[in-house]
Amino acid sequence: MRTRVFAGRNTKELLRDPLNLAFGIGFPLVVLLLLSAIQANVPEAIFEIQNIAPGISVFGLAFIALFSGMLIAKDRESSFLMRLYASPLTAGNFIYGYALPLLPMAIIQMIVCFIAALFLGLPLSGRILLSIAVQLPAAVFFIGIGLLAGSLLTDKQVGGVCGALLTNLTAWLSGAWFDLELVGGAFKTISYLLPFAHAVDAAKAALNGDYAGIFPHLWWVAGYAVVVMAIAVFVFNRKMDIQK
Repeated sequence: MRTRVFAGRNTKELLRDPLNLAFGIGFPLVVLLLLSAIQANVPEAIFEIQNIAPGISVFGLAFIALFSGMLIAKDRESSFLMRLYASPLTAGNFIYGYALPLLPMAIIQMIVCFIAALFLGLPLSGRILLSIAVQLPAAVFFIGIGLLAGSLLTDKQVGGVCGALLTNLTAWLSGAWFDLELVGGAFKTISYLLPFAHAVDAAKAALNGDYAGIFPHLWWVAGYAVVVMAIAVFVFNRKMDIQK
């Protein structure tokens, strides 16, 4: 109950900033449209919609980290959290109260991306829903990254880390719009040590009906998500103990 009440307050805070929400959803769509326009004017199948749609959907989730980080960082800097520390809320209540409103936002973002892909030639299939479901651990991972950053950094620093650094890491190390095999070597090795490429490969496998290819990547992303969320709870709890 405590978590739900706190989550309701955070939902209202997120909805008070529709411009940032529109940017977070709209920018991946712009990239998707741009790559589709390029594909329409080249003879080779470089940016096929069934490959770039799940990749751009994962890329869009990076903006969820920015929203979650900014939300918690602003609450810290406004002393709102200081007053709430006197309440019976635990660190888990706080973290999950911040995370719960962001998960539906991530799902809406993925749905919007795939609806746009349908108009660009993606065949309508039930596998789209599976691809969205497969991306949920990635959404939790990005939410956790944002909450961890917001627990440690100021809102301006969160903007740099989650807004610039994380989105670029996701763009270049995920294989969202190019095959990592084209680069290979150390770049590919590093990419597959991180969860971004695994998230994209799992989403692609789900969309293409390669069910056996989903789980090797999905477990990798799920492991990162669990670890990051656990660290976020631990760090927030330490912050609470220091501030009390």
